[in-house]
This record gives sequence, C-alpha cells and structure tokens, in this order.
Amino acid sequence: MIRATLAAISILLALALPAAAANDFIAAPTLRASVTVTSDVVRIGDLIDNAGSAALIPVYRSPDLGTTGTLTVGQVLSVLRAKQVIGVMTGDIKEVQVTRLARTLASKDIENAVAAALERRFGLGDAANITITFDRSVAEMRLDASNSGALQPVATRYDARSGRFDIAFEIANDGNAAPTKLRFTGTAIETVEVAVLTRDIDRADLLKSSDLSMERRPKAEVAGEPASRDRSIGMQLRRAMRAGTPIRAADLVRPDFVVRDQAVTIIYQVPGLYLTTRGKVIESGAEGDTVSVLNLQSKRTLTGVVTGRGQVTVQGASQPPSQSAPMAPAVEQTSSVKRDPVPAADALAQSLVQAPASAAEIAQAQIPQVRLSQAPAKSE
Repeated sequence: MIRATLAAISILLALALPAAAANDFIAAPTLRASVTVTSDVVRIGDLIDNAGSAALIPVYRSPDLGTTGTLTVGQVLSVLRAKQVIGVMTGDIKEVQVTRLARTLASKDIENAVAAALERRFGLGDAANITITFDRSVAEMRLDASNSGALQPVATRYDARSGRFDIAFEIANDGNAAPTKLRFTGTAIETVEVAVLTRDIDRADLLKSSDLSMERRPKAEVAGEPASRDRSIGMQLRRAMRAGTPIRAADLVRPDFVVRDQAVTIIYQVPGLYLTTRGKVIESGAEGDTVSVLNLQSKRTLTGVVTGRGQVTVQGASQPPSQSAPMAPAVEQTSSVKRDPVPAADALAQSLVQAPASAAEIAQAQIPQVRLSQAPAKSE
C-alpha cells in the first residue's frame, strides 16, 4: 500500500514539473497607462498586455469620438476580476486614459467640398469665388476613424435662380463595405472681389485709398468688370455714388483737368513761337482730351488738347501735336510775347492769338519774333 502511494506521488510530481516549467515562460498581464481605441467598446486586450484568451472580452463603452476618458486603477482591476482576470501588474500607474480615435471634418473642409462639387457647373465659376451658406450650422464633424475615404459627391442639385443646393456625399469605410453617407443643403452664390465706397462720393471728387474697401459681393450685384483698389485710386466717377456701392470699371473715368465754363490758359505753340492768353473752356475734359475753348480776347472758338490742369494747348497747322516742342508751364498773363511799341510785332501777336496761323504766316512770323528777342537794348 505504501509503495502504491509513493508511486502515485512520483507520477504526479513528474506531471507537475513540465507545467511549472511552462509557467516560467508565460508573461504576466500588465496594465497600460494610455489606451487608444477605434471601436465603440473597450476590450480587455485594449487595457492590458498579455491578456490571452480574454483579450476580446468587452468591459467598457468607449468615449465619444475624438475624446478621452479616465479610469482609476481600482475601477479597472475590479472589472478585470469580475471577468476572472487576476494577477495584473500595475506598477506605479494611478489611472488609465482611454482615447477614441476619430476623423475630424472641419466646417471649412465641408464648404470646400460643396464648392468643388458646384465648380464650373450650373453657370457658376471657380470654387474659390463661390460663397456657401448652410441651412443648419455646420460645425466640426467627427466620424469613426475607419472613414478614411474622400468626400465624394454622388448626387448634386442646384437652382440657379434661387442659389439653392442639395448635395449628397459618400465616404469609403475601411471596416465596413457600406460607405458613410452625408447630405448638406443651403445656398451657393458666386461672388467677386470689388472696391466698395466707404463714403458718399461726388462726381468731381478724386478717389482716395480711404474712400475704398475691398469686399466680396454677389457677381449679379456688380454686373460688369469689378474695379480694383489700385485701378480706382486717383480716378473720378461718372456720376455721384453713395457709400456701400460697389464700383465697376465702367464707372471710372480719368480725372477732369478742365471743367465746363472754367477759366483756363490757352497756349498757342508752333516752332519758334509760344503764346498764351486767357480763355473759357466750353466742355470738360481729362488730360489728352480734345476740347473746345473760347478765346476771351478774340471771342473765337478754338479746338485744343488738355495738357494740364486749367491748360489747353492749340497746335499750329504746320506741325502735328506729337512733334511739338516741350511746352513751358502756363503763366498768368495775357500773352507771353512782351509788348513792344513796334506796331508790326503787336499786330502779329494779336493775329496769332485770335486764330491758328497758316504755315506761311508762321514762317513769316518767326523772323520778327527772333529780331524782337535778339534786339540789343538801347543805352540811356
């Protein structure tokens, strides 16, 4: 009997030794301080290393998408013991943080996706010029991290008269054969950047930088080529406009250098002769414009080119305006030819002021002018 008992004990010891040796190579379950999950539940295998066959057992509900939750070590160990998981190594960990991964769609990303779906369709232009307004405020959206595909439009509707859109998107899902679907409705309007008046502007006012601000306005509101700030500064408007009005390129004109009924200096210029007199312009004009001007001395109407503020130049018949000699600035006098008691010179100046001379008259007129300018002064 004793021999039988000893034999049984020997057999049991022999069987136990391999099992004990095997346990020496099994790592103990170890708690993790930080956990990330992608599903809506937290499993034992997410919380500890070396969870073995218990790894797939769910124990907690995951935090909301893109958020982090905190568990104390005591809470975790209590749940693990209830699932028959014991001997967990915790080290110096005091709490466990669980973060649920998510894909974030910013509101700007959604706006860009809608604008791209409408770009160059339904009479609209570039996506960068399409302003999107959603029916319901679209804040930052969070999707399951498995939604890794692009926002792909699958159905697009747009009413050009009202600007209303209705667009459906699909996003490919790594963990699911069925794509995630999103739908957005709202208003899409094509806009342009345009210079807008910051104050009421009169027809005669010159536009300054402070008179303008750059804004985006509906393209239909501008109805033409929009004016830029650089193009508008220093120009005049064709008509008076109120503050807040967008400016088109067609609304701008070069500034008037002469205004109708304004007193101006008339310059008569030919080779070797330069005369000035006072006149009254009959029509407004910008620099380079051809206008009619009344000679106040002769009461004759002449045609000249606006060459400066309050200045109209009448060219001689023998010389085109493009070949004219450099003009001296207009002076406030009735004539640049010095009065001389010589009757012939006085008559010559008077005749040239009254009307443009012919080529022959100009050629003859140069001789007495040169003699006048070169005549030696009489000694006292």
